[in-house]
Amino acid sequence: MQHFALTIIGRDRPGIVSQVTELLFRGGFNIADSSCSILGGQFSMILIISNPNISTTEQFSDTFKPLEENNLSVYIRTLKEGGEIRSELNGELCMISVYGADKPGIVYQVAKELGDRSINITDLNTKLVGEKQNPVYVMMIEAVLPDTLEIEEVESWMEELKDKLQIDISVRSLATMEL
Repeated sequence: MQHFALTIIGRDRPGIVSQVTELLFRGGFNIADSSCSILGGQFSMILIISNPNISTTEQFSDTFKPLEENNLSVYIRTLKEGGEIRSELNGELCMISVYGADKPGIVYQVAKELGDRSINITDLNTKLVGEKQNPVYVMMIEAVLPDTLEIEEVESWMEELKDKLQIDISVRSLATMEL
């Protein structure tokens, strides 16, 4: 079965998720995976979808015209075979939290430290919180540690980065449940 990546972007407002999922439901689509967030004032959503009766984007591109009529941008991409399959994530799942004054380079420098040690970032979100005159930059990273690496080691080598950037970094395990 062919899978597609559906991306939707536009000014945030209540009801977008409901409208998108209704169109998918009525069109006979299955949602294999999805993510949505508000970035600034923009709603963004990406979904991996399939429909056993559809093999090309041309067969359903009109399905999303109502979204475009509501000032949302819609992009559809055909995935290569296997693009819908979840990556094999071997190792300990953890959450890395970063808090500090907003400044350029926080995401890059933390991501570089993780990438240099073969730590796979599976999810990353950033936000400015707090008062407008004194905002706090918050970054939440979900990552998979290689089997050879312990959380305490990550915390240890993050100390230098904490001092350099004047930020707080914490790392904690996310125990997974078997269903």
